[in-house]
Amino acid sequence: MDPIPIRPAIAAMTGYTPGEQPRDPDIIKLNTNENPYPPSPAVVRALREFDPASLRRYPDPLCEDLRARIAEMHGARVDQVLVGNGSDELLALCVRALVPRDAAVGWFEPSYSLYPVLAAIEELRAVPTELGPEFEWREPVTEHVALFFLTHPNAPSGCVYPVASIEAFRRRFRGVLAIDEAYVDFAERNLMRMALDDDRTLVFRSLSKSFSLAGLRLGYVVGPPTLIRAMMTVKDSYNVDRLAATLGLAALGDLDWMRETTQRIRATRERVRARLSNLGCRVWPSETNFLWFRPPGRPASEVQRDLRARRILVRHFPGRRTGDFLRVTIGTDSEMDAFLAAIENILERGEST
Repeated sequence: MDPIPIRPAIAAMTGYTPGEQPRDPDIIKLNTNENPYPPSPAVVRALREFDPASLRRYPDPLCEDLRARIAEMHGARVDQVLVGNGSDELLALCVRALVPRDAAVGWFEPSYSLYPVLAAIEELRAVPTELGPEFEWREPVTEHVALFFLTHPNAPSGCVYPVASIEAFRRRFRGVLAIDEAYVDFAERNLMRMALDDDRTLVFRSLSKSFSLAGLRLGYVVGPPTLIRAMMTVKDSYNVDRLAATLGLAALGDLDWMRETTQRIRATRERVRARLSNLGCRVWPSETNFLWFRPPGRPASEVQRDLRARRILVRHFPGRRTGDFLRVTIGTDSEMDAFLAAIENILERGEST
């Protein structure tokens, strides 16, 4: 028989590995950085009022109402905004539209593990820059790099980088700087102004975390019109469905709800960070909705296993730089109390199930 015609690059690559999504509702799920609180009541109202009959028609291919709201939020023009099926789709469009075949894509390691997958899909060269021993900033390697992904705050470490270092890099780098701000609403500062001031900088945002809409799949990017037009050229004709656009617009109309929710998560985050430190864990400063920590005395993979046996899921990333650490999403106060009680039992008493 003739071989099945799969592109060699695709056959050879490993795809992105998403976090586990258990079906058991009683599991405490702290592994995929979802918001533990519901979306705005405005979203609930919009869902109740949504006319199912409208689904027989295609959605607005340009998402004009949604883009207008986003532009208003950030002091941008509508032609500086593109909306997508989650920020992941927009990151993929960025690679597809802006990186020549003979150029490379760069990012920090460790950071979002989707970036190498996006480069491999397009058969582009990868030029990662390893972060310092404390996951701190290092000047990125940029030889032949046409696009550099900067996750800020970073994942999985949760850290931010000095603005002066980012500014100096932005001035030096002649490619496109793609700033992935999926977690920025949990941070003290953002870099959106760079997308408005510079003709080679894009800032990506997601409604999955801070707006409690991970199940909806909606994100956006802000940047110079030239780059936005290029990405729009290669997007699917109708990449955001009617329901997502409607509910997203409702969510973006209630920023107070988002701010109250994120502040609540930040307060819980700091409480959990202090408790983990008291248990002997090395916990990195976080400006996200998760904590990155190294448990003492036992391998991180074993601690993850023992937490799972107690029906608590956290994330472990095997690898040279990441294998000693765990990432825990900040859940409700009661969920975090259960997590802390379980990990104290595991670490201090050495119990394993």
